[in-house]
Amino acid sequence: MSDLNRVTEILKLLCEKDGVAGYEDEVREAIADIARPHADEMTVDALGNLLVFKKGRNTPKKPIALSAHMDEVGFMVSKITEGGMIKFVTVGSIDPRVMIGRKLKVGPQKVPGVISLKAIHLTTPAERKIAPPAGSLYIDIGATSRREAEKYAQIGDPCYFDSPYEEFGDGRIKSKAIDDRVGCAVMAALIEEELEYDTWFVFATNEEIGGSRGAKVAANRLGAPTFLTIEGTTAADMPGVPVHAQSTTQGLGCAVSIYDKTSVYSRSLIKSMTQKADEEGIKWQYRRSANGSTDAGAFHLAATGAVGMGIATPTRYIHCACNVAYKPDIGEVLKMARLFIKEADKNV
Repeated sequence: MSDLNRVTEILKLLCEKDGVAGYEDEVREAIADIARPHADEMTVDALGNLLVFKKGRNTPKKPIALSAHMDEVGFMVSKITEGGMIKFVTVGSIDPRVMIGRKLKVGPQKVPGVISLKAIHLTTPAERKIAPPAGSLYIDIGATSRREAEKYAQIGDPCYFDSPYEEFGDGRIKSKAIDDRVGCAVMAALIEEELEYDTWFVFATNEEIGGSRGAKVAANRLGAPTFLTIEGTTAADMPGVPVHAQSTTQGLGCAVSIYDKTSVYSRSLIKSMTQKADEEGIKWQYRRSANGSTDAGAFHLAATGAVGMGIATPTRYIHCACNVAYKPDIGEVLKMARLFIKEADKNV
């Protein structure tokens, strides 16, 4: 099996698991099952982060860490009406315009649901001109009363997009949660390999709700002076979006960040890694946007401070019900992450 086929096999497995922030258990258990036969140390901390240590052929001068987050955007039950409809809050940033009519899996039993709104025939002309706020929407699970609905859902229960993994077109993948199961899949595949240097892998919780809560705890625990974060990042290479506004472009390979809202990445590390990537024929592109943030913000401020790099798979329709990634780009992200480990002693 090729490296890329193995990564996408793992990605499929992880995307089919459900894990909004605070409910990452399924995802963590699946990753642990993959890592366990190859790990030299594994631990789960109080915030649910999975930390995996894999010995390499050599021990680096200073520890290195790779990180990706396990959680996905989704919803949480906030109220159940007398008629059995479910009101909700978002877990992570989701545009209300992409919610209406979406299929969901609701509560611990994952019963089918759909995000609903009153029919267009019942709206006023003014209402039709604006995107309805999340507070005006509800989830319909087919219940006819609060008592019936409470058999399947309680306040605080998670709800997940129901968007199965599927490969389509010319090397494309569509699924919920590609952000950031793709980073987790790359790291899980690397754990199965023989590595050049000892490496810590952090599968973090609670990234999508902001503040990188899981990563903060893990980063301070490890205190690694050099780190790499692996993400799914925005691609806007579509009709109507001018080239200068396209953060990344599918087909151009691994996206390399310069800075974002919480991180300024190491210029020397970016320079040395991209030069080496060019020598080895790894396709990469700059991430041409400073929007958003990643767990890198926690790692570079941990302990006495750290230098790091952020790479990502360009992903269309991020934070929506169905993300789209391009398989060859994922392969380039894997190569860049492997190169980061290989160059560990040159990156300190």
